[in-house]
Order: sequence, then structure tokens, then C-alpha cells
Amino acid sequence: MSKRVLVLAANPKKDSFTSYLAETYASSARKKHEVQLLNISDMEFNLDLSGGYAEEHSMEKSLTSFQASLEWCEHLVIFTPIWWGSLPAKLKGLIDRTFLPGFAFQYEKGKLIPKKLLLGRTARIVMTMDTPPWYYFLIQGAPAIKQLKTTTLKFVGFKSVKSKMFGPIINSTKESRSKWVNDVSILGYAAN
Repeated sequence: MSKRVLVLAANPKKDSFTSYLAETYASSARKKHEVQLLNISDMEFNLDLSGGYAEEHSMEKSLTSFQASLEWCEHLVIFTPIWWGSLPAKLKGLIDRTFLPGFAFQYEKGKLIPKKLLLGRTARIVMTMDTPPWYYFLIQGAPAIKQLKTTTLKFVGFKSVKSKMFGPIINSTKESRSKWVNDVSILGYAAN
């Protein structure tokens, strides 16, 4: 069954292995699915949500386009590096500036939990890191996965969020990278 798939290459660095994996996923997914590929490195916007949600902010074109792509997609795939155990600032800024009340969720009078406005979508988070994934998960507690999966995507209505970690990238062999590219290609074809 064909899906509408949004692939976000969330490494602010233009040429990266993370972005290459995102392109591989998108290329493989296009064999069966409708795909949009966005590179955060091409997006220009102010990362800072000064004043929080108390003030309205004008949105740059790249942000309104990203919101339109989020509304369009049935399956979101985020490819991100892990920096200092968490997300790059530009990805966090993209979330802060676009997952807004009235778009991604809505506070309702008398209710403790906001209404989820991006219901029914699924997601996959693919993370690259220089730390061994087992160490990041067991010792460091995988904070970026918790942040994206639970406190962001599920909070706004994504029903299923899966994750995959690759690393350590910094001293990886050609064989390891080949295997990771193959794994991502398989995930892309299935849009999983």
C-alpha cells in the first residue's frame, strides 16, 4: 500500500553521512511511495521562539512549507545526528517554531492534556552518533529518542514512532557503512 512519506534530513551540515542515509531512504521509498525529501541545511529560519507561545511570530517560508509537508504526510522519517546526547539546535528550533498550538496541538479549557492535532501519522527516527548505540541507550538513557518519540511526536498525535540508531560513525569501516546504507534502503522501500 502506497504512503505519503516525508523524509527530513536534519543534519545542519550540508554533506553528511546522515544526509546520505536520508537520501538513500527517500530513493528506495520512491519505488513504492510518494516521497518528499527536505534538508534542514537548505532551510533558513530564526531558531529562537522568543516569547514562547504567548506571542505570535511571523513564519519564514521554509517553516510554512515544512508545516504543509507535515500535514500532507502519512509517515514522517527524521534522520538526525546526535550531538552532545541530544538533537542539533536547528532541528530543535524547527520543532519549536512549527509544532505550534493550533497546528500540532491545542490547549482546551478545563483539560490537563492538550488535544492532539497531527493524529494518525506514523514516524521513524534514524539517529547517527559517534557513541556506540548500546552505550547511548543503556548508559546515557537515549534522551533524544525520548524527546522526539514521547514528548514531541506522540504528544501531537503520532500513533507509532519507531527508532533506529547507527554508530559509532566517527571510526566506522566501509563495511559498517555499507550495511547501514542497506538497512536504510530496506526501511525506505517498506516506508517503515
